[in-house]
Amino acid sequence: MPVPVPRQRAIPAVECGQAPAASPDSGPSKEQAPPGTHPAEHPTTRRENPTEKREKPTDTSPDTGTGTGTGTGTGTDSRTGTDTGTGRTHTDRTTQSAAPTNLTVLLIEDDPAGSPIVPDLLDQAGKPIRVRTARNLTEAGRLLTDDVHCILLDLALSAPAPARTSADGGGNGGGDAEDHDELAVLRHVLELAPRHAVLALTSSSDAERGAEAVAVGAQDYLFRDELDGRLLSRAIRYAVERKRSDSAERRLAEGRLRAQENRRLERGLLPTPLLAGSPLRFAARYRPGRSRALLGGDFYDVVRTPDGTVHAMIGDVCGHGPDEAALGVELRIAWRALTLAGLCGDELLGTLQQVLEHERSDDEIFATLCAVDISPDGRRAGLCLAGHPSPLLSRPGEPARLLPYDNNGPALGLLPGARWPRMQVELGAEWSLMLYTDGLIEGHVGEGRERLGQDGMVEMVRRQLAEGLAGEELLRATVNEVRELNGGELADDVAVVLLDRTA
Repeated sequence: MPVPVPRQRAIPAVECGQAPAASPDSGPSKEQAPPGTHPAEHPTTRRENPTEKREKPTDTSPDTGTGTGTGTGTGTDSRTGTDTGTGRTHTDRTTQSAAPTNLTVLLIEDDPAGSPIVPDLLDQAGKPIRVRTARNLTEAGRLLTDDVHCILLDLALSAPAPARTSADGGGNGGGDAEDHDELAVLRHVLELAPRHAVLALTSSSDAERGAEAVAVGAQDYLFRDELDGRLLSRAIRYAVERKRSDSAERRLAEGRLRAQENRRLERGLLPTPLLAGSPLRFAARYRPGRSRALLGGDFYDVVRTPDGTVHAMIGDVCGHGPDEAALGVELRIAWRALTLAGLCGDELLGTLQQVLEHERSDDEIFATLCAVDISPDGRRAGLCLAGHPSPLLSRPGEPARLLPYDNNGPALGLLPGARWPRMQVELGAEWSLMLYTDGLIEGHVGEGRERLGQDGMVEMVRRQLAEGLAGEELLRATVNEVRELNGGELADDVAVVLLDRTA
C-alpha cells in the first residue's frame, strides 16, 4: 500500500519573514519542490533545521503518538520534523529570519488533514505572534518552554485512553466518556502549565463545552469555526493579562493569609499575666523592631504563685530576626514553668542559661534578663539582673530613681557556671515599678549620634509622672516620646512592663 503524502501546511509570509504573498488573482505558485524533496525542505516553506544553530538544544527523540500512519520522517523535533504517528509535519510558524515577537503561542490541536485553524496573528505593536503547533500532549510538553505566553487548546483533541481492566467490559464508553476525555485533556494541560494562560477552542454548536472549560480553569473559550486574526489576537492578549492578574491576585491573597496566620501565631505567643488574687495593677507595651511583625527578641511575663508572691520578668535576646523571637518565647515559657515549680533567683537563672545553651542556633547568641519577685505584702522585692538595665522605681513624694545594679551578673549564655546574686529591695506601701528593655534607652535624641540613655529616660518619666500620667497612659506617652526623639521608628525591639501598688 503506498505511503500517504503528508499535506503541507502553509506558512503566512508575515510570520516566515518572506515577501508578501501574491494577490488572489495572480493564481497559484508554479514553483514546485524537486522530486524526492521532503515538503519541509521546500524553499517557500522553509523551517528551522535541527542542524542549524538555535538558542536551546532540541529533543530529537521519536514521538510515539497515537496514530497508525508510517510517515516519512524518523522522529519529532521540538521545533521541526515529521510525526511518526501520522506523517504530519509540524513546526514553529516563524523562521530564524523572522523579527523577534512579543508573544509566543502554543497551539495544541489534532487535525489529520493538516488544515490550519489559526489565522495570521499580530500583537498590539503589529509584530507577528509566533505560533508553535503540537499534535498531542507529548509534543506539547516538549514545546512548552518558558517563552510561551498562551496555550490554544482544541477541545476536540483526543485524550489517551485510560488503562482498562476486565471488569470494565467492552464498548466504547458512549458520549459521557468522550466528554470526560475532552475535559481530562484540559485538566492535564492546566497541570502541565499552571502559570500559562489557556484559551479553549470549540465549535459554535458546543458553547456549553467552552463554558465548562472556563469553569475548569481556562481563561476564555472561542469558536473554532468563527476565528479571525483580529479577534484571536485580542483574545490572546486578554487571556495573558488576565492570567497575570489572577496570578498576582492569588499571590497577594496568599501573602495576606500568611500574614494573618503569622499574626495570630505571634499574638498567641505573647504572654497573658497570671495575677488572679493580687492587688497589683499591671500594664505593658510591646513594639517589635522587625517590620510587619508582632513578636521580636524581647520577652516578658508576670505570674503569681500560690504563696502570694508576684514574679515579674523581662528579657532581651540579642538580634532581631524570627529565630531570636522564637528563642525569646522559649525562654519566657521556661521561666514561667520554672517559677511555678518553685525556683527563684540564682537557681532559676542558671537553669534558664542551660535552656538557652541548648536552644540557641549559634554560640554567640546571649540574652539579658531582669527578674523581680515581690513579697505577698507588696513592700519588699528580690532583684536579679543578668546583664540587663535596672528597673525604675517611683514613689509618691519622691523623684523616680533606678534600683541598684552593683551586683549585676553576666548575660545568659556568656559565662558557663556564672552566678547571679539576688538583692533585697524595699518598695514601701505605695509604689510603681517599671521594667524595660534597652530598646527604650538606645534611641537617638535629635539628628546627632547622642542617645537617650538611662538618665534621659529617668528625666522623661519624672516629667510625665509630674503631669499625672500613670498605668497604660504613662507607658504609651513614654514609648511615643522616645519614637519622636529618635525621629521615627526605633531599630530595636521595645518592651516595657509596669507594676503599681496603691495604699
